[in-house]
Amino acid sequence: MLTAVSKNGASAVRTAARRKPLSPKAVLSHLILILSSVGFVFPFYWMIVTSLKAPDEIFSWPPIFVPQTWQWGNYAEVANAIPIVRMFFNSLFVSVTVTLGTVFFCALAAYAFGRIRFPGREAIFRMYLATMMVPGMVTMIPMFIIMRDFGWIDTYWALIVPGFFGNAFGTFLLRQFFMTLPVQLDEAARIDGASYFGIFFRILLPLVKPALASLFIFTFMGVWNDFLWPLIMIQSDDLQTLSLGLSSFQGMYAARYNLLMAGAVLSVVPVLIAYVFGQRYFIEGITLTGLKG
Repeated sequence: MLTAVSKNGASAVRTAARRKPLSPKAVLSHLILILSSVGFVFPFYWMIVTSLKAPDEIFSWPPIFVPQTWQWGNYAEVANAIPIVRMFFNSLFVSVTVTLGTVFFCALAAYAFGRIRFPGREAIFRMYLATMMVPGMVTMIPMFIIMRDFGWIDTYWALIVPGFFGNAFGTFLLRQFFMTLPVQLDEAARIDGASYFGIFFRILLPLVKPALASLFIFTFMGVWNDFLWPLIMIQSDDLQTLSLGLSSFQGMYAARYNLLMAGAVLSVVPVLIAYVFGQRYFIEGITLTGLKG
């Protein structure tokens, strides 16, 4: 009886809360959020619409927000102009491989810096973080010379190895999450005879899934969209990534924007799929990694 009364009371409170009118401040906040959402979504809408336009509709004034004739053949023309399936496979293979390696090695480094006490830990970690201030342009030429000396120019190795073993950003992100976990977990595991690797793989790693998902999405997007490094390393058509293939639609004096946008739509699909599947963990990871410094 008491349970039924409490449920009815709770439902009545929720109903009253829903019927309560919004304050002017709440209405303004919702309006700002709606306008901001439109501003973020509009570029994606314009990219899709442009990919379905005829060439004479792209720069027409006033702008055409809905094509008069949907040019679905633009996607077929993209597939005929470049080996998009091969480029898609190259981008996917390189992105997944580099992302898995980055997540694994960053997790190991973050575990060491965040959970294991050893002499000079803080100094080494600060020095490691300092590498984030070095511009990528500074290390590009030495990295190219190393790849050349190894004979890895125009190979998958040149695209995978430089980013496979982690980076300072990923280590810092995961370390912040590791530091939010109770130290008692490690102590209890050591009492039971677990080693450092046992604690890492069996106890702590399953608890940091949100942070791992965040790093996975960040890294995957960065490698998938990378253009400059593949441009320097790759010479043959068989190893070109999708970002290199899309650049073929940009000439010296003109660009085929409808085909370029069609290829861009295809290149965005894997990133959207990765984000949709990891959205819950991604948001949770971004929220929790800032709880403890």
